Amino acid sequence: MRSLDVPVEDLRVELRAWIAENAPTGLAELIDWRVRADLPGSVSSLQSEADLARAHAHPLFREWEQRCAEARLICPAWPEEYGGRGWDALQMTILDEEFYRAGVPRVDRVQGESMVGPSIILHGTEEQKAYYLPRIISGEHRYCQGFSEPGSGSDLASVTTRGIVEGDQLSITGQKVWTSRFATANMIFVLCRTDPTAAKHRGLSYVITEFTPGHNGIEVRPIRQITGAEEFAEVFFDNTKAPLSGVIGGLGKGWQVVQSTLGFERGGAGRATTMVLQARERELEQLVAFARQQGCHRDPVVRRELVWAKTQVTIMRSSWERTVAEVAAGGLPGPQMSTWKLAWSEYHLRLGALALQIAGPAAMVRPPGADYRLGPWQDAFLVAHSGTIYAGTSEVQRNIIGENVLGLPREPRVPEGQR
Repeated sequence: MRSLDVPVEDLRVELRAWIAENAPTGLAELIDWRVRADLPGSVSSLQSEADLARAHAHPLFREWEQRCAEARLICPAWPEEYGGRGWDALQMTILDEEFYRAGVPRVDRVQGESMVGPSIILHGTEEQKAYYLPRIISGEHRYCQGFSEPGSGSDLASVTTRGIVEGDQLSITGQKVWTSRFATANMIFVLCRTDPTAAKHRGLSYVITEFTPGHNGIEVRPIRQITGAEEFAEVFFDNTKAPLSGVIGGLGKGWQVVQSTLGFERGGAGRATTMVLQARERELEQLVAFARQQGCHRDPVVRRELVWAKTQVTIMRSSWERTVAEVAAGGLPGPQMSTWKLAWSEYHLRLGALALQIAGPAAMVRPPGADYRLGPWQDAFLVAHSGTIYAGTSEVQRNIIGENVLGLPREPRVPEGQR
């Protein structure tokens, strides 16, 4: 493959040609890869994890993975010296759109790619970069996140998980919650308090260690969701040993690393945003087809709601494309990301309700079968509520918009001693 370091206007053509030449015959038919590209909150969430695991283990996927690696299309947003291409948000958006259009998977290292790797590049030692970064690209290391705790909510500075230095190791004890991707991870990045005498935002350390449920003092308890899925878990550490060599940024300096990680998560929302748009557009097409199937597509109320949905999706795409263009011109994602997140999550609540209205009385009954089965539109309706909570609740987004965009007075805060 020749270099893809070409002008943006040529990149889409270049990628399309590369995919056509390199995608193994039959790869697109292994599974509906477009479904797996969608975020939670669409009919995609019903696809079997077992089916996905089988597809990832298939020789055709392994061949594709190797070709993407050789072309440096795994972690392409990373700097070239660390195995990437240094691509910006616009280039990454084009990459995701072209892979989605072709129905082939983007080989994605998820949190390792978008959060851990960039934080190591910024704060890690040369030894840490040499050890961890290649293992993220190769897929040997697969990460989950150990930040949130039951008593700290979004206030990460108040975490209580302890890390005690013992020789060349940390002994970690505490609890984390809402740990996603726990089922496929073999590594975890943990925020723990290594100096309990320091001020609230100090004395915290950011450490990487192996994630071995049932071993090394690690216990995992999956959390059953309203949809019946178990996408999150509680994680308990009981004197779990982690190497000091895995402390990124130095002992007691974890807060700076955490802020970088969260910044990369927000800045890397480009791919998530692209996936949200693709999911919403595809889902709306499916809902229109479902309305026709149900024979209610001529109902004026249903038609009005479907037109509203189409309008909202079009506005969201235009808004995101403007943001991508601003970032490509050297700007940074700002408070407008809160506007965008609020718009799509609230939109999806209304769309889910419309889907159940179209389904009619049957929406009140679960499909037959073992365990906690749901129909696709029941699933969409229930899981849509999570979109108003994760990645910052709708209430938090409204505060950000009000205070940082509209310049309204800040929300009154309760003094520390009165909480």
